[in-house]
Amino acid sequence: QVQLVESGGASVQAGETLRLSCAASKSVYDRNCLGWFRQAQEKEREGVARIAAGSGNTYYADSVKGRFTISQDNAKNTVYLQMNSLKPEDTAMYYCAAAGPMSCAGNRSPADFGYWGQGTQVTVS
Repeated sequence: QVQLVESGGASVQAGETLRLSCAASKSVYDRNCLGWFRQAQEKEREGVARIAAGSGNTYYADSVKGRFTISQDNAKNTVYLQMNSLKPEDTAMYYCAAAGPMSCAGNRSPADFGYWGQGTQVTVS
């Protein structure tokens, strides 16, 4: 069964940190590209970070570079998003997604990802 389950969302103050987790079923985790997306109210879903499952190469949106880190734990089939120095504009529903076989490199949109979790809410005030 294909499954992605996010956790770790919370309401925090600006400047604080959060770590989101995405537990994946193995069939999904073995996909080439795993990513985090977010969608704020009345805005389109946007990419935040991606990681290539095989190489571990990572890719970030300009808005989160230097603040967010995506990582993976192959033993746990889990992808993480460490979010530091959070800002109010980071407030959104955060989704984990998987795609493959597909390179993580290049300009990837939500439409490229076929598997999605239910989302976890991050609110920064």
